[in-house]
Amino acid sequence: MSFIPAQIIKKKRLGQSLSNDELSFMIDGFTSGSIPDYQMSALTMAICFQGMDLSETAWLTRIMRDSGKTMDFSQLGMPTVDKHSTGGVGDKTSLIIAGIIEAAEGLAMPMVAGRGLGHTGGTLDKLVSIPGFSVDMSLEQFQKNINKFRVAIMGQTKELCPADRKLYALRDVTATVESLPLICASIMSKKLAEDLNGLVLDVKFGSGAFMKTKNEARSLAELLKMTGEKNGLRVTAVLSDMSQPLGRFVGNSLEVQECLDILSNKQCVHDGVDYYETTRELSLRLSGHLLYLGGRSDSPVEGYNLSTELLESGLAVKAFEALCQRQGATLPIQLPQAKHQWPVQAPRQGYIKAMDCESIGYISVQLGAGRLKSSDEIDPAVGIEVNSRIGQRVEKGTPLFFVHSNQNDDINGAMKKLQDCIIWSDKPEPAPPIVSDILQ
Repeated sequence: MSFIPAQIIKKKRLGQSLSNDELSFMIDGFTSGSIPDYQMSALTMAICFQGMDLSETAWLTRIMRDSGKTMDFSQLGMPTVDKHSTGGVGDKTSLIIAGIIEAAEGLAMPMVAGRGLGHTGGTLDKLVSIPGFSVDMSLEQFQKNINKFRVAIMGQTKELCPADRKLYALRDVTATVESLPLICASIMSKKLAEDLNGLVLDVKFGSGAFMKTKNEARSLAELLKMTGEKNGLRVTAVLSDMSQPLGRFVGNSLEVQECLDILSNKQCVHDGVDYYETTRELSLRLSGHLLYLGGRSDSPVEGYNLSTELLESGLAVKAFEALCQRQGATLPIQLPQAKHQWPVQAPRQGYIKAMDCESIGYISVQLGAGRLKSSDEIDPAVGIEVNSRIGQRVEKGTPLFFVHSNQNDDINGAMKKLQDCIIWSDKPEPAPPIVSDILQ
């Protein structure tokens, strides 16, 4: 069916709903090249201003999924589940979850992960900091790995959701990234392409998240959940805190080491604070919901308890090491380490009221842990060690952070910026809960 693009753009500009055929015409045409960038830019801007209803969003998601190849695990004989995070600073739970799910048996997890985006780190960047670990494989090889081993991790290929890849690049340069329906379709199209039975969403909010308030996170979580369910996918959304970095470390090999420590049941206790606790707890909570959606437990609480057993028994770390080994890593894992560690001292005494977590993420990127532009090389060893938490009392001169760096130049600039990321109070402040709400 043929339409006039300008009429579709005008219809959305006036706030009217687009039909399935109209959306298909625009997305298919843009992907093939028959709809030019300027017309798709106009449509995405109209969507930013006027929004989309649930039916439009669900259909847009489906079109984007069907723009490329999709996976098929119908012959696997067990449920498939996955987890997606909207991104944060020090967000490393996927590595721990992968070990727990593989150790659980009876369900599979095809993980298509991403690189770092803005101030947030990417799961792929963390994994490739493990010497030898490869995330590059064809879609065919990935499906073979899932059929044989149940858990595998790869990056998005050109075969998956090409409409999303092209549309996101356009949105990135036309100031149309922030639209909830477009965000939702981008996330969910890739997850629907994985042929999942269940999906757990970690929707973060706070200074280090893309959604700054709980209400914004809830709106996105509700839309993601409803869009998935309208396409036949069971979805649980967990709203989690990102007002401070998750766990102890920010940076690729540093975060992998934290995950290996947690998988090995180690703690990181300083001045009575276990800096691994938030990473561990959130990983167990998310794993519990995955085990429930995958039919391995009768409730999320039972799934949490099973996850804890698999972690504490040592089965999860063995499973994660097996995953690393079959994707090219050599055991025992020897992670790269930075040459220098620089303490960032507290300029005053008092209680930590809040942190500018987004700035902490960007400082880590500037140190070399992420990319300021796509051509940048990542230094897997560098990053930030967090030695303070919201609600904690700190004496003047106490290290707030440690900067892990391979160079001496401009280190003082990073250290001063990190000092400025702390918001102080003269009275105790409550620490935020790691999970604030769950949409089941």
